[in-house]
Amino acid sequence: MAPSSDSSNRDHGGPRPVSSTTRARFSSENSESIPENEEPFPLRGVEESPARINTMQNITSEGMVTSPTSMEDSQSVDSGVSSVLPAEKTRARNRGYSLRRSIFTKTVGKGSGDQGVAIEMEPADFPGRANNLLQVPSHTGKPKSTSSITISSEIPDSQPGLRSQFVNKGRHTLRPQFLMPTGIAQRVSRLAISKRVNTLFEKIRKTILRIHDIPPTRDGRHIGLRIPVAENSLDERTERPYLPNTIRSSRYTFVNFFPRQFIAQFSKLANFYFLCISILQLIPGLSTTGTYTTIVPLLIFVGFSMAKEGCDDLRRYKQDKEENRRKTNVITPPPIPVQLQAEDFILSSPEVWVHVQWQSLKVGNVIKIDRDEPIPADIVLLGAQSPENIAYIETMALDGETNLKSKMALPQLAKYCQNVTQLSSSNMVFVVEDPNIDLYRFEGKAIVDDETIPLTNSEIIYRGSILRNTEAAYGMVIYTGEECKIRMNANKNPRIKAPALQSIVNRVVILIVIFVVTLSIFLTIAYQLWRDPIEERSWYISNARVSFGPSFTAFIIMFNTMIPLSLYVSMEIVKLCQMALLNDIDMYDEESDTPLEARTSTINEELGQVSYIFSDKTGTLTNNTMRFRKMSVGGTAWLHDRNVREGEAQQDKQRLTHKKRNAKGKRAVARKSTASETGTMSRRSTVATFNKIVTPRPTGGRYQAAAPQTDGVLGGHVNEMLEYIQRRPYTLFARKAKSMLLALAICHTCIPEKDDNDGITFQAASPDELALVTAAQDFGYTVVNRQHGTITIRTFPAGPEEDPVYDSYEILDVIEFTSARKRMSIVVRMPDRRIGIFCKGADSTLMKLLRLSELASSKAGEVERRLHQRKSLEASEAIRRRSEHQTRKHSNSRVSMGNARTSLGALPRRKSTAGSRKMSLRDGIDQWLKERETDIGSSQPRDSSQYYSPRPSTQLGPHLYESPRVSTQIGGRASVGHSEQRLSFQAEETDELVEESLVANDAAVFERCFQHINDFAINGFRTLLYCSRYISEHEYEQWKEIYSEAATSLVDRQAKIENAAELIERDFDLVGATAIEDKLQKGVPEAIEKLRRADIKLWMLTGDKRETAINIGHSCHLVKPYSTVTILDHEVADIGQRITSASLQIQSGEVAHSVVVVDGQTLSMIESELESKDLFLELAILANSVICCRASPSQKASLVKAIRQKVKHSVTLAIGDGANDIAMIQEAHVGIGITGKEGLQAARSSDYSIAQFRFLLKLLLVHGRWNYVRICKYTLGTFWKEMLFYLTQALYQRYAGYTGTSLYEPWSLSMFNTLFTSLPVIFMGVFEKDLAASTLLAVPELYNKGQQNGGFNFMIYFGWTFMAACEAMIVFFTMYGLYGAAIFTKDNGLYAMGALTFTACVIIISTKMQFLEMHNKSITALIAIILSVGGWFLWNLILAFRYGNNTIYNVKDGFVYRFGQNLLWWLTMVLVVGSAVLFEIALSSIKVAIQPSDVDTFQWYEQDRDIRKRFEEAAADELQQGWDRGSKKSSFELAREAVTQAEREAQVQELLDRPRTMEEGRIDSANIRRRQSGPATDEDGVLLSDALEDNTRPKKSLDTQELFSKGFGAIRNEPDLR
Repeated sequence: MAPSSDSSNRDHGGPRPVSSTTRARFSSENSESIPENEEPFPLRGVEESPARINTMQNITSEGMVTSPTSMEDSQSVDSGVSSVLPAEKTRARNRGYSLRRSIFTKTVGKGSGDQGVAIEMEPADFPGRANNLLQVPSHTGKPKSTSSITISSEIPDSQPGLRSQFVNKGRHTLRPQFLMPTGIAQRVSRLAISKRVNTLFEKIRKTILRIHDIPPTRDGRHIGLRIPVAENSLDERTERPYLPNTIRSSRYTFVNFFPRQFIAQFSKLANFYFLCISILQLIPGLSTTGTYTTIVPLLIFVGFSMAKEGCDDLRRYKQDKEENRRKTNVITPPPIPVQLQAEDFILSSPEVWVHVQWQSLKVGNVIKIDRDEPIPADIVLLGAQSPENIAYIETMALDGETNLKSKMALPQLAKYCQNVTQLSSSNMVFVVEDPNIDLYRFEGKAIVDDETIPLTNSEIIYRGSILRNTEAAYGMVIYTGEECKIRMNANKNPRIKAPALQSIVNRVVILIVIFVVTLSIFLTIAYQLWRDPIEERSWYISNARVSFGPSFTAFIIMFNTMIPLSLYVSMEIVKLCQMALLNDIDMYDEESDTPLEARTSTINEELGQVSYIFSDKTGTLTNNTMRFRKMSVGGTAWLHDRNVREGEAQQDKQRLTHKKRNAKGKRAVARKSTASETGTMSRRSTVATFNKIVTPRPTGGRYQAAAPQTDGVLGGHVNEMLEYIQRRPYTLFARKAKSMLLALAICHTCIPEKDDNDGITFQAASPDELALVTAAQDFGYTVVNRQHGTITIRTFPAGPEEDPVYDSYEILDVIEFTSARKRMSIVVRMPDRRIGIFCKGADSTLMKLLRLSELASSKAGEVERRLHQRKSLEASEAIRRRSEHQTRKHSNSRVSMGNARTSLGALPRRKSTAGSRKMSLRDGIDQWLKERETDIGSSQPRDSSQYYSPRPSTQLGPHLYESPRVSTQIGGRASVGHSEQRLSFQAEETDELVEESLVANDAAVFERCFQHINDFAINGFRTLLYCSRYISEHEYEQWKEIYSEAATSLVDRQAKIENAAELIERDFDLVGATAIEDKLQKGVPEAIEKLRRADIKLWMLTGDKRETAINIGHSCHLVKPYSTVTILDHEVADIGQRITSASLQIQSGEVAHSVVVVDGQTLSMIESELESKDLFLELAILANSVICCRASPSQKASLVKAIRQKVKHSVTLAIGDGANDIAMIQEAHVGIGITGKEGLQAARSSDYSIAQFRFLLKLLLVHGRWNYVRICKYTLGTFWKEMLFYLTQALYQRYAGYTGTSLYEPWSLSMFNTLFTSLPVIFMGVFEKDLAASTLLAVPELYNKGQQNGGFNFMIYFGWTFMAACEAMIVFFTMYGLYGAAIFTKDNGLYAMGALTFTACVIIISTKMQFLEMHNKSITALIAIILSVGGWFLWNLILAFRYGNNTIYNVKDGFVYRFGQNLLWWLTMVLVVGSAVLFEIALSSIKVAIQPSDVDTFQWYEQDRDIRKRFEEAAADELQQGWDRGSKKSSFELAREAVTQAEREAQVQELLDRPRTMEEGRIDSANIRRRQSGPATDEDGVLLSDALEDNTRPKKSLDTQELFSKGFGAIRNEPDLR
């Protein structure tokens, strides 16, 4: 039977006594025990380090980490502070949010007085000398120290006032018993008031809408097993039929679509404003601009937006329909023929099943799930086609775990699952709890033949799971549709997402409305003042007086388009075009043939404003595959990297690497690469391997980046170890290594299977086990057969070319893994009849079971102290560098003009581009990038040989110690320096890697093994320790009796099994250790590092266990080697006290990098108290990263919502690939779905979907930032052009008596935004690229523009408004002074002046938008200007010929025959446009000179090709695919093509300059070919120009046309990379 994390819950006995060496548990008597759902083997996390026993960690004020010198020091405690663990505590941590929280809290509240294990804490003294950190207790009650995991304990003694306010209320008291700061207390008070108001509002809403809460059932839902299902089955709560098995993720129905959309559309302030204006226009006599000019465009735009939203929701509806119509098998009693009996219809027969759609399932249906099929509803397991009725379930879509969960059907139920008759005649009634969201707890019972059997999570399978490694399973449906657990955790009413920029735009709209109202009031008052003296003297207007109200309304309508309706219409066009441009080749995954897919365009700009990323682990950061990477045997570590090196070498080939600037030519580079390849191939040819495993020794490059922290003293590759075993099979090391390989092949529960190619594959309950047994197969130990009591191993002791040897081992007993034991053991009878025990598990657990456990603990402590020294140095260095960066930033911010931008730190200054200064600038940029690309302790391999004790052979003589072995970082062990030159002596080198005297030294083996384990853990690998021992036949028989009695016990079975296992699991000999890599997706560590540089905080929210989550955090660099990791666990101590202590520690500035780790159950308890929740959020915001493990889908969504509401003006992004991530994806501002192995549920519910996590870099840093800048410039440009245009209208009112007369002709006025000025702003919003993609990827710090709202805010808006006002005055007064007041002119009437002003505005708008503001100028700019300006002049021609007579606007023939022929009109237009453009250029130049922005600085840097090439090198990983497959080219390629083209042109020019001789003869064809193919070079790259200089011999003239036809002189101006 495969080990299962749920196996510990099949114990229904009474409570187990609590001892001081085990974790206190809740009683499982009432089936309340919840499976921890941990991995079958507790692959070691940082918490379980063997070197962390008896050690306490102190962090000094300088950031140094020190360790006590003795165990007595580490165990000193503060007697005044203690926490008590209640005896009723649950056996496994309940990680989900429970609906029974109130009952749980009530129960826990009583636990403070119960007996338990006391955990005491030392007083911390900070921010003074040092901080003593609370240690997580081990199972033995001893304090356990962690090098990278630290837990804050107390308020410092240096703050007695604050310290005295704490009151120790016991372990489970979450409410912090101290006086909170005033700000927090006020915030908590406001939250309480808000909560009460919301509760009251909800009560009123339910009363009005007659919504009634569904009452709970009295004792649960009663479901009888009936075939077929009774038609009158009713829900006891509602007395109505149970909900159908349909799901709905669409947001709207036909009934609520229009009401909800009208509310959503008119919640936009501008839409509401235009609605009011359109209503005023409909009133006769008020509008001077028409009746329907606003309402018609408004309705069209609103209808377009609603149709777009409806199409998106229709797509979701179709996806729901597709899932609801999937098929499953439902049991149906077939007709019984005469010749057959009913008993013949067994459940495995296909005749008894009928295919039905999922939506047709009902509560009580008995269904059959075949292998690899998804579960259609929540079911109770009745039986399975497997031994002992065990079904293996994959729950990645529910909790993100890769382990298979074993679900065992109750024997009382399984005995009826033989045929239909037995099942239908059985008297079964299931009583289950009401539907709830708790994924980790289930309460129920089954009544079978008057026998009551408890039901737990071990017998329930939830919808969203997949059946694996089991032929078929049978179950009865208990929850359907929206009552399934996964749907209960989903967000039923996802909010309608709106961009954060919209709120700023709304406030700007309010300002413009206020301005329009103020301007209208001013003009109305001015009209009242003007009419009194004027109208009395003017007989023709004496009776035309207008009252205040109509005049004011007319001005409101006149200036209403200062808030242009086109802003929103054109913005939708811009966003749709941006959405199309997101389909980038660099974000295409070739392996899965998956491009980026954008499902919405509403929030494009928010991709450039993200501050928080909430990521799932499994399938999002990891690749859902495990790989065996390293092992430690006999004190030497070995690397196994099959299929790793080849892939990375291939990536290195494809990666862009610019040639050095001082390279002498291609031949030098070729010689270098050839030599390297030769050495590698020679190395390959000498290594003898098993099963044809050939992996060359790494030489640097990407492999070091993949595992940069491996600094253990590695011996070499496993291939070399196998070679050594083959040559020297009887040495001590060989026997040790064989024992390790045998343990890998035997100690597991995998079942071998033959595939179609006669190869062997394995069924495994855990991917970790699969990686281990596959590694054993690679090493020549293959499991070829496994029966109930035997396992057969195939080996090649004489080498892979010889015949194999098959050995059979009799499996006597398998002691399965449990979360309490953290180990698995197997007892086998060897071929020589000896009885051996092989055990694997957590190193912290197995270390205590070793024969030399005291020596092992001592060596572990030494390793831990050395590790602390190294980490303290790294933390100090990180703090120092951070301080230097901040100092440079502040010092640069005080320097005057001429310096580069200060927000990015100490950038080189912009002084001159001449000579050495330009080279100095390039070197400065290169150094600046290197500083930010290098991270302390993780970005570079570290030499840790000083932290290892010397090998025993070094003590024998100086000649051995001075051997020519140098350190060449190979992810660990240094290789032989001269071995590359001694390729013929590989056997001698392998002998040097293995030292037999080291194997015989137990102390050295322990120390090195534990050091290797720590190094593996820092890399994020999941480690296991292997032990073994041999026992006598008599000892085994005595133990077997005890174990058999425990295994068959009906009371407290699991506890007795554990006690029996402890009798034989002792006095082990250390065999070795393994390291398994939970393979990350390509580029994840690099992507996370660049996101960190972009000031984006990444949280990892996973349903996996804590140790696994922390391991992945290490491997993906979310947790750095020097990080201070604060673990919040409700089982350890007071949560509020610990949160406050950690917050103060971070705020003191003594923490280099902080990570907070919290589990789901602790988070549930924190959320139950407003004070604790507020404190936790404050800590989470202060921390660099947060890891939340064992989190349910609803908890993930609640965390996203909390940060979204807590951190104002921040944009959150959630990314995941499973159904359990849908809730947080919908809750975040931006939801990203990964089209991964968990299905497409998350991708379908997301806003954008990608195939790999690394694509986030270009999506956010490049496209997101571009879209943000584009939308900001589009919005500013739209507001600016409206202000410019309509302020001229307002200025004209002074000369029109403030009567509301329009300066512009009405038809032209109505077409201003639509025809003449829309394209310049739309093209800028679509095509603008302020910086090149390579620059944005190389310098992620530039991303902060969107985070800080640097593209659009009130200051920027006021600046653009000021420019518009100034330019409006320049335009109007220049026009009026030069042309309007002119005496001798053909036509300077109202229409002529209006046409002149209109023309100037159109040209100024086009010029500013497409030339002055757009950095990425292309042919599109010319197209926009031609269409806008040319369209305006064409419009004037049309009006001149088609316009009728008009007494106010003399339009007819005006542009053609009157002012169009007036030179003064054209001269005035040129002066007006020139003045406005010069004004723009002058102010922009002054601004850049005085205070250049980051964009200005890097735009200047991009003008230098060498700097641009350096940026491209830093961004090569993200851009290489576009360079390879697309039309984009790198600067290196462009420069090379330019040089080649220049040489070709020089050759052509030289040929053309020669005299044309007509002598007979033929030119040497070789010379022609050489000239056509380019200049030849010697070995040093010098041009061979002898043939070109040889003009002595007359040559036949070549026709010029022939030269060009052959390719000479073809100048290709490739576009620069932007």
